[in-house]
Formats: sequence, C-alpha cells, structure tokens
Amino acid sequence: MTNLTWLDNNSWLLELGPHRLLIDPWLVGDLVFGQQNWLFRGVKLGAPTLDLGGIDLILLSQGLEDHAHPPTLAQLDHTIPVVGSPAAARVAERLGYHQVTTLGHGQVFELGDWLRLEAVPGAPLGPLTVENGYVISDRQSGLRFFYEPHGFHAPSLQAQDPMDVVITPVLDLALPLLGPIIRGQASALERVEWLQPQVVLPTAAAGETQYTGLLTSLLQIRGSVASLEHTLQDRGLTTQVISPAVGERVSLEMPPRTPL
Repeated sequence: MTNLTWLDNNSWLLELGPHRLLIDPWLVGDLVFGQQNWLFRGVKLGAPTLDLGGIDLILLSQGLEDHAHPPTLAQLDHTIPVVGSPAAARVAERLGYHQVTTLGHGQVFELGDWLRLEAVPGAPLGPLTVENGYVISDRQSGLRFFYEPHGFHAPSLQAQDPMDVVITPVLDLALPLLGPIIRGQASALERVEWLQPQVVLPTAAAGETQYTGLLTSLLQIRGSVASLEHTLQDRGLTTQVISPAVGERVSLEMPPRTPL
C-alpha cells in the first residue's frame, strides 16, 4: 500500500509499504529567513495529528529554511539518514545528523531493496546554485514519483520514463522586479505532458499557515487547482488532480505506469 500525507507547505510523508519517507519537513516553530521576522514570517495555525515515529529517511530538496527547516530538523531523531542537495546536506551536517548523503544532479541513492532516489535539476537560487528535484522509485511496487517544489525543471526531464505521481506547485508566486519564485500553472502542465502521471498532488500552498512581513505584501499569486484541472481536460489529458487537506492520508491503489 502506498500512502501520501500533506503536512502543509512543502512537507510530505510518503509511506511505501512499511517504509516512511519524510520530505522537506517544517513541523514545529516559525518559518523565518535569516532571522528577519519583519521581512517574512510563517506561523502554523495547526499541527498535523499523526505519528511521525519510525521515519526511515529524510529527503531535502533545498537548503533554504522552508525545505531544510532548522528547528524541525533539530527535534527529529539525528540517527535518521538524510539525503539532500549540497546546500541542504550542509544544514543537516551542521545540526549533527549521523548519516548525511549529498546528491548532485544525475546521482542516485539506493536504500536497501525498497527505495531508489535520483536527483534532477530543480530551482535556481542565484547564478551558481541549482537545487534538486527528485525521482523517487518504490522498488517493491514499481511506482515512480516526481517531486520538485518550485516548478523549475530542466529539458532533460523529458528523457525520464513516465511517472505515476507528480508532486508539483500549481500556483504562480512572483515578486516585482525579481520575477517568479514559484512557477505553478504552466510548469505543472508541462510536467504532466512530459511525465504522463496518473495523479498530480499540489504542493507549496499554505493550508493552515499564516504569513506576515514585507514580502507577503509584494507577492503576486496567480492560478488555482480548478484552472489546472480545466486545462488538463481541454488538452485531453486524463491525469487526476488530488488536493488533500493538511494531515489527510491519501491512499493510492494503482498499477505502475511503467511495470517493473
């Protein structure tokens, strides 16, 4: 059985049979970038009521606080293996995690006979840094997942075999002069056309989070789940869009798009 639980914002719990993968967890405390509360602050209005024990692996896509959240990582068991982009891996190492694997683009990490991770180019953060997206393969069921939380991907993504589940933003977030921070609608559509998933799960939205600060007043937000669904229908694409509530466990019972 495969289950996915959205833990709000970019955080997900992926259960592959008996194994549990925690992705970009922000579970406790506030979200602040560089200790600048006046600029941006995220406050959780609720907390998912689920058991986060027995995590087999923590997967981090970026080194920024909304993906490698220091207060959350400080509280989790430091014996849990961590896989992350170079920037994210440095955060985990500074916090004292015992087993940290840095994954560059095109590199693969395997855990036992149940999990395969491949890092692919994700969001550009400055002129010299491109963070990670991931192809997550459940080697028992054959299901394949794609996760990237900012809507950025390289043309090389077209070379991937079809996916079963794509976790992607569906809203556009942009700042004046700086341009898009998160690419939602057009990027999500392109990922569906390239990867042919059975299911899309929206990420990067704020379900039970309140944001304050100067940046929030400048953010321009466009798009919606409904508009993406209409576009998929107009293009004749059969991909289903599932929008779970925070803490809702979604069970996926489907054959893999590409058989083992």
